[in-house]
Amino acid sequence: MIGETLIQLDEVEKTYRMGGYEVRALRGVSLRIGSGEFTAIMGASGSGKSTLMNLLGCLDRPTGGRYLLEGQEVSRLPVERLAEIRNRTIGFVFQGFNLLPRTSARENVELPLLSAGVSAAERRARATEALARVGLSDRAAHHPSELSGGQQQRVAIARALVGRPSLVLADEPTGNLDSRTSLEVMALFQELRREGITVVLVTHEPDIAEFASRVLSMRDGLLVSDRRREPRAAAPAPALEVAG
Repeated sequence: MIGETLIQLDEVEKTYRMGGYEVRALRGVSLRIGSGEFTAIMGASGSGKSTLMNLLGCLDRPTGGRYLLEGQEVSRLPVERLAEIRNRTIGFVFQGFNLLPRTSARENVELPLLSAGVSAAERRARATEALARVGLSDRAAHHPSELSGGQQQRVAIARALVGRPSLVLADEPTGNLDSRTSLEVMALFQELRREGITVVLVTHEPDIAEFASRVLSMRDGLLVSDRRREPRAAAPAPALEVAG
């Protein structure tokens, strides 16, 4: 069920200055995404989709227009406030799993809570809960080298969820996975959507975009297509558990 507007972009522009040249990465993008939507962003290299993802994740700021997240304009906030919003509201999943190799799965999941000042006992409890949500309760003490690629990505998803975000941003999260494992990851994202978490996915794979209920297409810094569709159902993820 789609709820209130979570993301609102109004004529957002992003211009990079490289030497004596200007590169207009985004050219007046306007967009609304509601809570509980699963949206895929597609486009060729240089289309602006990665720039858009960085702005949505408060990793960068627009040079024009405005961005409201949960009703708050974040376009001009200082770096420190953007960091607070990222920690409180947004979970990130990347193509590379970005796990610390000599650290257990549970400790990897705890990492975002360190900068938030969460106590050690609560960090452990919340990391255990997040790993249960992705079906890795029995792998909490394992190091990344002891996990398959799919399990490592599920650890990365648990790390994105441990802060209890309202928005999950996933940048090519299946790029390093085989087809079966990609289906498991898509099933997890569809489950998050059913729980009311907004998922925004960047992908260049049309078959992955089919699992989203909305597909945005970018070209030359413009939003050229916005299609809502009945998503393809991923196989139920055997990973999913009810955390106790």
